[in-house]
Amino acid sequence: MTTTAVDDVSLDDEQAGGAGTIGAGRGFALLLVITGALGALASWVITLDKIELLKDPNFKPACSFNPIISCGSVMQSKQAEVFGFPNPMAGLVGFGVVIAIGVALLAGARFRGWYWIGLNIGTGLASVFCMWLMSQSLYEINALCLWCTLTWCVTILMFWYTTVHNIKHGIIPSPAGLRTAVLEFHWVVPVLWYGVIALLILTRWWSTYWSTLL
Repeated sequence: MTTTAVDDVSLDDEQAGGAGTIGAGRGFALLLVITGALGALASWVITLDKIELLKDPNFKPACSFNPIISCGSVMQSKQAEVFGFPNPMAGLVGFGVVIAIGVALLAGARFRGWYWIGLNIGTGLASVFCMWLMSQSLYEINALCLWCTLTWCVTILMFWYTTVHNIKHGIIPSPAGLRTAVLEFHWVVPVLWYGVIALLILTRWWSTYWSTLL
């Protein structure tokens, strides 16, 4: 592919929505809606399970299959309430905002450059937070939550393709060579990112669990 399949829209088209505003292609808008919906779903399920755990400490979430894949262990950790309340509550708000932006773009909305930068910063900070939670899950809590893993994956896509969009339209200034490389090989970063996460998960419990399944 020679350009991003998820983003195709002109810049500063007054007839399409006003000078100085930038829209987005249908593919990118759908990506925001779908990833936002998946993230909201994961946050909602985790929130419901957290409520059940608060009512009954012996409650076992449906995604707790064994000592390694154990959502309950993750939900009961201190890392699950970094801001003084359950993390998925922030996810419900954040992913809801992303869905709203995606739906607005599908309806033809166009935003100023600062708005796109705000979305980039927001999804970037969310990605950093997810990677921190991942490290805590692997090396401190010693358990993996599948719903949490889903939020990591969708957040990465949101952040990366928002970055691609902003580089493409000059919102993030970049050399022509870098811009061309990003548009040509936009799929490389998420593939490598997911690959690293999968490798970390595999190596973390290889000798203690995964190898026993072979």
